[in-house]
Amino acid sequence: MKTPSGTKPPRHRTATTLVTAGRDTAAQRGFINPPVVRGSTVLYPTAADIHAHRGEYQYGRHGTPTTKALREALMALEGDNCAGVGLAPSGVAAITTALLAVLKAGDHLLVTDNAYRPTRSFCDGMLARYGVETTYFDPLIGSGIATLFKPNTRAVLVEAPGSQSFEMSDIPAIAGIAHSKGALVIDDNTWATPLYHRSLDQGVDISIQAATKYIGGHSDIMFGTIAANKVGWPLVLDSIRLLGVCCGPDDVFLALRGLRTLKVRLAQHQASALAMAKWFAARPEVDRVLYPALESDPGHAIWKRDFTGASGLFSVVLKPTTAKAVDAFLDTLTLFGMGYSWGGFESLVVPFDCSEYRTATAWAPGGPTLRLHIGLEDLDDLKADLENGFAAFNAARQV
Repeated sequence: MKTPSGTKPPRHRTATTLVTAGRDTAAQRGFINPPVVRGSTVLYPTAADIHAHRGEYQYGRHGTPTTKALREALMALEGDNCAGVGLAPSGVAAITTALLAVLKAGDHLLVTDNAYRPTRSFCDGMLARYGVETTYFDPLIGSGIATLFKPNTRAVLVEAPGSQSFEMSDIPAIAGIAHSKGALVIDDNTWATPLYHRSLDQGVDISIQAATKYIGGHSDIMFGTIAANKVGWPLVLDSIRLLGVCCGPDDVFLALRGLRTLKVRLAQHQASALAMAKWFAARPEVDRVLYPALESDPGHAIWKRDFTGASGLFSVVLKPTTAKAVDAFLDTLTLFGMGYSWGGFESLVVPFDCSEYRTATAWAPGGPTLRLHIGLEDLDDLKADLENGFAAFNAARQV
């Protein structure tokens, strides 16, 4: 995108921002996409320059033209309250870097009970070894979280909705209490992305994403982002530099390329997921569907208030049945692959059981649970695939 010299770039709507932010065709000699800069050493022209550390780029780990373009585009997507965006080599790396940025030995951390399981593993493992205490809380606690604060509580981590059980936390209420207690709020915003949920505008201080999912969009990179407001950004930036967190140039390029089509892809994921969620809800084998975009979902009111859209990920609770029947369903599917992660162009399904690790709340859905990601395939083909799966499911139940 070219902006006339001496003028301020106009404020655009989101779809335009996703296509144009971070582009500098003049610097790129007319090419639309920034080059993939692979480099570590940056040369200084004079001794005076190296003594003063003059130069836009000083070392490959701290940034290149490729990372600059992606960071600028992500900042534009995150909104006016974003003071900076850091890049990490995976979603887990984004989570751990953010937590290490705000915590030290002797601190107390509050974490939602529906958090991504590797988040819990890091809290219960490395943070515990380093003297940080973690308390898990009911994701539906809202302002009631005030009773869980201690004098040394430094941060609260939320995930709305949880990427398996899909409870919808009241982030503004939790953030209001946290800030009154002097604590920062970290949000795992992977499910909605800043396109559908600008959490920094709702009191969150640090917003993280597994950009492996919808930012990349093609199931071919590992990536994480850490966006922060003016309070959280200096802490995040310091943590990134001290930990040596950086990303490979090819993954940065692919993340930027994926970002350009985020709006059209996510709109299709949302439309297809809503249609499939309603289809599942009408099935006799299904007890309920866990998807905040459904009016029947307990978290629908909060989702409608705080979010502008939904992604392609939801879960279903099947009526009580045997493990053999569930396996027959899964093994019959051909368009729904069985694999972890999500956010790519393909449809996926995995069985899960939160009861293995939930501690603040009991997970007792009443039947087997499946998490589905609805990809970009034709809906009629997906329904036909699922019909075959349910035929095998019902046949296995009768044996």
